[in-house]
Amino acid sequence: MSKQESKHHDSKDQHGADHHHDHSSGGGHVHVAQGKLKIAIILGFIVLAGEVIGGIWANSLALLTDAAHMLTDVMALIVAYFALRASTAPPSKIMTFGRHRITILAALFNGLTLIGIVFFVGGEAYKRLLNPQPVESTVLFITATIGVVVNLYIGLGMRDQADNVNIKSAMLHVLGDAAASAGVIIAGIIMYFTKWYIVDPILSFFIAVIVAVSAWRVLKETYIVLMEGTPVGIDFDQVVATIRSISGVKDIHDLHIWSLTSNRNAMSGHIVVDGEMTVGKAQGIIRELERQVAHKFRIGHVTIQVEDEGHPHPDMFGIDREWVH
Repeated sequence: MSKQESKHHDSKDQHGADHHHDHSSGGGHVHVAQGKLKIAIILGFIVLAGEVIGGIWANSLALLTDAAHMLTDVMALIVAYFALRASTAPPSKIMTFGRHRITILAALFNGLTLIGIVFFVGGEAYKRLLNPQPVESTVLFITATIGVVVNLYIGLGMRDQADNVNIKSAMLHVLGDAAASAGVIIAGIIMYFTKWYIVDPILSFFIAVIVAVSAWRVLKETYIVLMEGTPVGIDFDQVVATIRSISGVKDIHDLHIWSLTSNRNAMSGHIVVDGEMTVGKAQGIIRELERQVAHKFRIGHVTIQVEDEGHPHPDMFGIDREWVH
């Protein structure tokens, strides 16, 4: 069979499971989610400002560190919000994949900022371990309590939107910050009754570690997406095995799997089929391939080129000389 290239632009085939996931509940569902995220972002900024002011007033490094943790939550909420906005914006002639990667750029900036904050907090905590300073425990207790209440309100208020992976991730961030704020409350109680002010920098270290882990995960994911690496959670060899198991497929090569943005995966490749196969049967193979990779690996955007065994293979770093005359 001569070379046939299948590039599906029908919205259902092009986006597969990811498309269905993003829009299955209709525009109304997206608008409800955006509304909740807007409220969560506003409340998050209020808590962030309150913890910064309270931390300075109470002279508590732990509360300021928790404010840094809250910053990660607010950024996660903002990324989730813009991810929803980007998912509803159609591709254009210039941005043929849409604007999904704006969220990755925001996440990269967020991760680098957090690394800087962690180093600053670590240095300040070390100084206070050597020279503990008095902390206004009452102010710390009140501020952290407000943080717990608001974070729980935000996190639990988004439970009905947890089918969206971006929102679920942001929700877990917020609930994690509620736990960190609870730790600050406990520290405030201990310092109020014992005057053990060394508890403040010790807790700061623990929260800084949590922030560092979050920042590392963000940077790792953004690096993989921007370098167009195989998405986290997808086993390349399993994808190859799945494609080869499809009836009519003899082999697969030049396979590439990457992410447009978090949880929005794409794939391209060349499959080798029987040279006597009809166009109709080849299309049937492609549809089955799309169905399986969408169901098993959440790969929604698939571009497959169909070849026979005699088809020349170009060098991935140049052009095959057989094609140049």
